[in-house]
Amino acid sequence: MLVDRNGPVTTVVINRPEARNAVNGPTAAALYSAFEQFDRDDAAAVAVLCGNGGTFCAGADLKAFGTAEANAVHRTGPGPMGPSRMVLSKPVIAAVSGYAVAGGLELALWCDLRVAEEDAVFGVFCRRWGVPLIDGGTVRLPRLIGHSRAMDMILTGRAVAADEALAMGLANRVVPKGQARQAAEVLAAELAALPQQCLRSDRLSALHQWGLPESAALDLEFASISRVAAEASTGPHASREVPAATVRRRELNGGRPVSRPC
Repeated sequence: MLVDRNGPVTTVVINRPEARNAVNGPTAAALYSAFEQFDRDDAAAVAVLCGNGGTFCAGADLKAFGTAEANAVHRTGPGPMGPSRMVLSKPVIAAVSGYAVAGGLELALWCDLRVAEEDAVFGVFCRRWGVPLIDGGTVRLPRLIGHSRAMDMILTGRAVAADEALAMGLANRVVPKGQARQAAEVLAAELAALPQQCLRSDRLSALHQWGLPESAALDLEFASISRVAAEASTGPHASREVPAATVRRRELNGGRPVSRPC
């Protein structure tokens, strides 16, 4: 695995092109460690995940099963593919070239956004081998594209091309072949240039609202706004973020002034 840093953008590269970037146990551990370090790094704002050699990731390395390099499968702790159970405080963008299938699809789903090349292919190809989705695929895919479309992919294991992935919301951008990483890094730099406290707070609020009643989700959103207002008052982006947070708090308070975070 490779890690490239360019200012606030960290690019994590799965570097097993000879295996179509299939992830074995050591690679999964390295991915987990890389994203753990990214999340702790105050200078890093956005990460890009990609694969070397024209393939994003072909899933778990089935050839490693039964060996010392097999993926660890446990109910808790890191996922078999590495970071798939992590909830980071910062966004990650998948740069998808070639195949993102089986566990590779699950890694792409774990990311916040997906930039796909025009010949990219997504799919639950593990259906063909009797291997289940165990890195969040049955959870994130329905949330991302809807239950009916997700069931089509999960039950059939069929290939989904980039244009269809874009139409169903599985991909956020489609770019020419060979340009996914560059396009994802440009998008990452654009996100990194925005005021970070509000961006991260809104992102986590959107992630955590799943499964909550609307009233509880709105309470969570308001708590996030209040926390941002308090933290931003002394931060480098105070002049940019506090006024917006104050306006939003007043909207939620029926238009009445709010003198302090609730």
